[in-house]
Amino acid sequence: MRFWLLFFVLCFSFRYAGAVTFRASIDDSQWEMESSQFICRLQQEIPSYGVAAFEHQAGEAVHFTLTPTQRQQVEGQAKLVAEASPWQPGIDPQLLGVVRAVPGTGVIEVPAELAKNMLAALYRGMTPTFNTDQWYGTPELLKVGISAANFQSAYIDYLNCISGLLPVNYRQVARTAVLFPSGQTALSDATRERLALIATYVKADNSVQTIYVDGHSDNLGRRLLNRDLSKKRAEDVARYLIQQGVPEERIVTRYHGERYPVVPNTSAENRARNRRVTIRLEREEAPVR
Repeated sequence: MRFWLLFFVLCFSFRYAGAVTFRASIDDSQWEMESSQFICRLQQEIPSYGVAAFEHQAGEAVHFTLTPTQRQQVEGQAKLVAEASPWQPGIDPQLLGVVRAVPGTGVIEVPAELAKNMLAALYRGMTPTFNTDQWYGTPELLKVGISAANFQSAYIDYLNCISGLLPVNYRQVARTAVLFPSGQTALSDATRERLALIATYVKADNSVQTIYVDGHSDNLGRRLLNRDLSKKRAEDVARYLIQQGVPEERIVTRYHGERYPVVPNTSAENRARNRRVTIRLEREEAPVR
C-alpha cells in the first residue's frame, strides 16, 4: 500500500514539474507574527501570488488560509503535497490531502488537522505546496508553495503566543445560558466553571461594555414567587461574576419570572430549559478577533 501511495505521489509530482510556480525564494522567505491574547497569526507573503496564513484563535484549533491578491486564480480542488525544499535532495514528497477553493474568491481554507500537518512539514523543512490544473479557469498547471526557510524561529514565537491565548473567544461566551433545578438558586460546579470562563474573557477584553444578566423561571408555582426566584438566580450569578473580578458597574441584572420561556412549559424537560439565567455580552464595535 505504501509503495502505491509513493508511486502515485511521484507520478503526480512529475506531472506538475513544468507548472507555473509561485514560492518565496530562500532570501525572500519571511514569516510575520501577530500576537495577542485573542489570536496568533503566522503569515508569509508569496511574491506575485498572495498571502499564506496560519490563524489560531483563542478557544479554537489552528486553521490555514491561502488568499490570492487576484480573485479566481484557483477554482475547484487542489492537491496539498509536502515537497522537498531545495536543500533536501532525495526526500520523497508526501500527499497531505485534497482541499477546495471558496467559489468566486480563489481563497483556499485548510481545516485544523491538515493545517497541523502543514506546520509539522514546515518544521521538518519541507514545502507544503498546492497543486491545481485550474489556474484562472484554464488547463494551465499551477503550484503555490509555502517556503520553510526561516520557519523554525518563527514557529517558536508561534508556540509562545498560543501558550498565552485565552481559553475562549468572544463568540464562545457572548451568549450563555445556565440552568437551575426546580425551586433552587444555588450555582452548580458546571455553572461556576462557565461563569469563570466568561469573567476571564471580560477582564481581558476592554471593548466589552455591558454584561446583561437575566433571570427566568418555569411556570410551576405562584407567579410572584417565580419572579422572586428568578431575581435571586440573576443576583447570585451577578455576584459570582463580581467575585471573579468583573467590574460591578458593567453588569446589568434583570429578572422576568415565567414571562419569557424559551420553550412551552408543557413537559419536565421544557421546564428545565426555562429555569435559567442568560448572560449576554455587549461590546463596542471592534475588529473581528
